Amino acid sequence: MDKINAGPDLAWFAASCGAVLHGDNYGFERVETDSRVASGDSLFVALKGERVDGHDFISGACDRGCRCFLVESAWYNANKGIFGSGQAFLVATNTLEALQAAARAWRIACEAGNDRRSVPLLKIGVTGSSGKTTVKELIANIMESFKSTIRNPGNLNSEIGLPASMFLIRPWHEVAVFEMGINRIGEMDKLVEIFEPDCALITNIGTAHIGLLGGSKQGIADQKKRIASGFSGNGRLFVWEEDSLRDYLREEIQGGTYTFGPRSTDGFEGARTRGLDGWLLQYKGLVINFALPGAHNLLDALAAISLAVRCGASPDAVKKGLEKAVALFGRSEILHGDITVVNDCYNANAESVAAAIEFCDAVETNGRKIYVLGSMKELGEESKSAHEKVGLSASRSNASRVLFYGAEALWAYEAAAGSSDPVAGRFFHTNDYETLASELAQSARSGDVVLIKASRSLALERLAMQISGKGAEHVS
Repeated sequence: MDKINAGPDLAWFAASCGAVLHGDNYGFERVETDSRVASGDSLFVALKGERVDGHDFISGACDRGCRCFLVESAWYNANKGIFGSGQAFLVATNTLEALQAAARAWRIACEAGNDRRSVPLLKIGVTGSSGKTTVKELIANIMESFKSTIRNPGNLNSEIGLPASMFLIRPWHEVAVFEMGINRIGEMDKLVEIFEPDCALITNIGTAHIGLLGGSKQGIADQKKRIASGFSGNGRLFVWEEDSLRDYLREEIQGGTYTFGPRSTDGFEGARTRGLDGWLLQYKGLVINFALPGAHNLLDALAAISLAVRCGASPDAVKKGLEKAVALFGRSEILHGDITVVNDCYNANAESVAAAIEFCDAVETNGRKIYVLGSMKELGEESKSAHEKVGLSASRSNASRVLFYGAEALWAYEAAAGSSDPVAGRFFHTNDYETLASELAQSARSGDVVLIKASRSLALERLAMQISGKGAEHVS
């Protein structure tokens, strides 16, 4: 393809996945599945979901200047007369399957591009029950300090987000660091087919999506381990040294396996906490100012170091990469203000909630600590016991008050309230957001630290913005 350096065009896309092009052969630079961000340089892929059909938003995307669309044949046949001559349509039987096939073809085309340097594209995949987005960002930060590196934006890591992100790769890239997230059995196999990682890291095996991934941690491990299923002898897999399924994850891998952590990350010489301001990390004689707080983020840094060094990173590259780290939205994000908010509401499972509580318990403050703990989703039959564990963790915490929110969080509240010698009024539960917001506003006062931790679907970032209030400063 002549324009591979600038991005694909519609004729190439059609040929790569068997779609039919109706209209002019426009080029595009990126793929979008959200019509709100589609524009003149993007291809909008209309996907049919359980609740929303992307075809319903094509007109809105047109209004924002988008002119390239991947649509399903049934929709096109019913609507082809509505749009003007400025729009071009790729028509396929199934838009998701077409996107995935074209994404794999684009990645292969870029790897074979005549601008490729002598070293082949190094493809690094990151998965795990928690921490994978942070680890992906840290690895990419380190690698891009000495090699041309591309990463998938944010957490575009699924069977939709990963292939859409493939179109950001160009022939001159030397390293691609992509997060690979799954929430159903078999999804990892599709992601591996599209990306084919040479090097992979599993952050941990926890309970995230346990209800959708076989109902047990073993079932989750079975699926996460599939990230290395494409290895043919030269692949490298990294796993946490303390993972209860560590040995199983390393079995029958067609390549090298390594561990990461305080004991096994070579060159790690210790770290001193700076509380909400992160860590001073010592590595091979260097002192690294690492801004992400909490023991879980320190472990994420060690994971990134272990993998990046095996891929050629020097100590200076490690320092430069880690010192560029900033908190991602809703992940250990510190909002300083009259009331300090630890906004950790992007995702939640029993392990990550326990880690957040442990971190906030250790924070030094002249005020009180208030923990807002919301429901954890997609835990299946484990949901009740997982929420009860959270409730017991909360009851043993240093929090002056714990506010539980959501239907499933009632189990956590009951476990906390039923613990030995509960303090009257310390625990509170509601299913109503306005009631929660009012209770927190009445409880929190100047100098307090407020932790907000819940599954993303509860949208508790609203509460974080509300309570951090006037003069809040985002310091990540």
